[in-house]
Amino acid sequence: MRRGIAAGVAAALLCAAALTGAFGVLLESALRAHGSADRYERAVAVVAASQRVETVRDDQTDARPLVERARVPVSVADRIRTVPGVTEVVADVSLPVVTANGAVRTGRGWDATALTEVELRAGRAPRAEHEVAVDSGSGRAVGDTVRLQAGGRAPEPYRVSGLVAGRSAAGQGHDVWFGQRTAQALSGRPEHADALVVLGTKETSAQSLRAAAPGLVVATGAGRGDVENPEVAAARLDLIGLCASIGGVALLVVLLIVTGLLDMSVRDRTRELAVLRAIGATPRQVRRVIVRETLKVAVPASLLGGLLSLGLGTLLHRFMAEQGVLPPGLGLVLGPLPVVGALALAVLTAVGSAWLAARRVSGIRPAKAVSETSTEPTRLPRWRMVTGLVFLVVGLSSAATAFAFGGQVATAAMGGLVLSLIWAAALLGPWIARAGIVVLGPVMRLPFPVPGRLATDTATAAAVRLASVITPIALALSFGASQLFVQTTAVNATRTQAAAGLHADHVLVSNGPGVPRAMYRAAKKTAGPGSVTAVKRTTVVMPVADQLQSLPAQGMKGALSNLDPGVKAGSLKGLRGKNTVALSSNVGSTSDVGSTVSLWLGDGTLVRPEVVAVYDRGQGFGDVLLPHDVVAAHVTDAGHDDYLLVKGEADLRPVLDRFPGTHATSAGQYSAALTEKARQESVPGLIAVAAISLFTLIGVMTTLAVATASRRRELALLRLIGATRGQVLAMLRLETCLVLGTGAAVGSLVAAVTLLTFGGAVTGLSALSVSPSVCAAVLGTVFLSGTAAVMVPARRLLRRRRSPRIT
Repeated sequence: MRRGIAAGVAAALLCAAALTGAFGVLLESALRAHGSADRYERAVAVVAASQRVETVRDDQTDARPLVERARVPVSVADRIRTVPGVTEVVADVSLPVVTANGAVRTGRGWDATALTEVELRAGRAPRAEHEVAVDSGSGRAVGDTVRLQAGGRAPEPYRVSGLVAGRSAAGQGHDVWFGQRTAQALSGRPEHADALVVLGTKETSAQSLRAAAPGLVVATGAGRGDVENPEVAAARLDLIGLCASIGGVALLVVLLIVTGLLDMSVRDRTRELAVLRAIGATPRQVRRVIVRETLKVAVPASLLGGLLSLGLGTLLHRFMAEQGVLPPGLGLVLGPLPVVGALALAVLTAVGSAWLAARRVSGIRPAKAVSETSTEPTRLPRWRMVTGLVFLVVGLSSAATAFAFGGQVATAAMGGLVLSLIWAAALLGPWIARAGIVVLGPVMRLPFPVPGRLATDTATAAAVRLASVITPIALALSFGASQLFVQTTAVNATRTQAAAGLHADHVLVSNGPGVPRAMYRAAKKTAGPGSVTAVKRTTVVMPVADQLQSLPAQGMKGALSNLDPGVKAGSLKGLRGKNTVALSSNVGSTSDVGSTVSLWLGDGTLVRPEVVAVYDRGQGFGDVLLPHDVVAAHVTDAGHDDYLLVKGEADLRPVLDRFPGTHATSAGQYSAALTEKARQESVPGLIAVAAISLFTLIGVMTTLAVATASRRRELALLRLIGATRGQVLAMLRLETCLVLGTGAAVGSLVAAVTLLTFGGAVTGLSALSVSPSVCAAVLGTVFLSGTAAVMVPARRLLRRRRSPRIT
């Protein structure tokens, strides 16, 4: 393998190993990381409800995490206490508390002090309904009165019965301690707890605990931290799915680029390999030569890339944590597995690509070996043509399926659309190259007759080689542009749908845990009946297209005229009681009205409500609408709503003054806040797009540079027959424009098909958000980097002062 080509292949493999290994670091962190067991550190086990929904179909298990806290009945504690070795069972209860100045604290039941190092420094433990114990450093004294807003009630006076100090009080944001019964009542579900924390001796058996608590999770060791921090367990499952999908895309991208590079490498050595065949080397011996030389380059480059992936994965983890995509408790885990996996994937990809590239040369008959080196093949192999047409049909069928069914079916079909079309372009590349020459050739020959003729003639003779260059260009543009603008279109759809559907004059929100339930009654009394709507957000799990999906949902009560989700079938007036639901057109169709669906509420409770309406604005209002009380009974914080919609010009200042931490905003400002939240939720996808697009751009530059370096004989021949250095450089510039233009056209076409499919089937074409400046920047980056990758090695090849020689 020649030095320049070997350097290009090594650079591509290094970047490929670094990219796949970085996502491997995230995957290992998701598989091995656990939440920290701070408050449950002294527990031998923690009994809790499962924080995931699982279904089994055809021996395949499908699971989705629960966002809300699934509660466990307190009555189970009596059975657990009978297990040998158990000394105490604590019903752990927590709830948000807002102080008079709007600060947010965590309220807990007094029994939970047995789990921590909290000590009573003065006074006594709280017993009565309106007694609390607070941190000794809060400036309060025993007997003082504090106003606290808890359990969705209006702020009420509480007497300080005791002062506490210890690690938990300082480390948990100055917890407020209620009497145990009071804390359970304020949590909204007095007969349930967040978890049952088991204190015991070494003789306590986890198996015995599971027998005493059937159907519940008994967590020991590191699993205790997952119960204490359920958001970590939920994020782990989502991160595993994200890394698996992104890793698959990255692997396909790596395969396309590395295969093209090694194919050009083998073509550059066709004369040498043909001579080996002519002097008696067998096809297997020729393939072994190519594979051994590929291994010499692939192993060190992939190993270095794997080592670099640890640092890149650390940066990705840190960035995602800073953006709020990962919860604070999901720590980084660094181990050898990502390095080994990246090394193995990169090396296997390189060896497999080299073996495939070597088949054509190794299979030539010895008598024809030398003659085959003079020309490149002009016809596509039948297998390649058929496979390319199959991928083209699959891609177009995916687009048709998305348009026909819409919703989640369309979203699932979108996954294979881009990759199918790119594989079709890669396999049918020579046809595409010739089509580009036919269209762009006459345009170039008009202003530049001599170099234009040279460019079109050389391009026509090397259509197969150009196909290896056009494919990564099309890949870079189609994947980067389509995924980027799909994200911006989804965010824009959230903004436009929310703005169009919110008809209220005021939106009451909170800086803390939410708007207290009592505030709804106060606002309704001030603004008048039929003027206020209470909305509670949650996430439900529902089977869509035979796969469990986590869907944003909202519970509503009050004046439904304050919002318009764009009902297309049925009526929201039927959204009452406990067994009704409205679905967006993303997950339902008009024919679903009157039927029943199965879904799991926020805490995992299975319900089968009747569909009373189907609406269009799912991006702005979530995919599921439920009666408010159904949602509130199955969420972590049952005492607070997310926002109130108020119509009219009533003076709401007395209401806002009564409830600390709340304020009023306009519907437009609230829509902007929803847009920002949607933008933050799209951060993982944008990270993936940026990483894969960067690797693809590096692959484009490497491929172009390798392709140019492998043409030294051709350029020398042009100089020998009389072409000037300027004419050859002009020819290369025009040929580069032809290649980049063809690749840009194919990539833009694939991106356009993807975006139009997404807009027409999921968000609506009016929500398409494509920035011309971003398009210009992407195209400019590809053209500038591609031109530089060609012209830099070309100028070096033509800079030699001695007479050019054909070597």
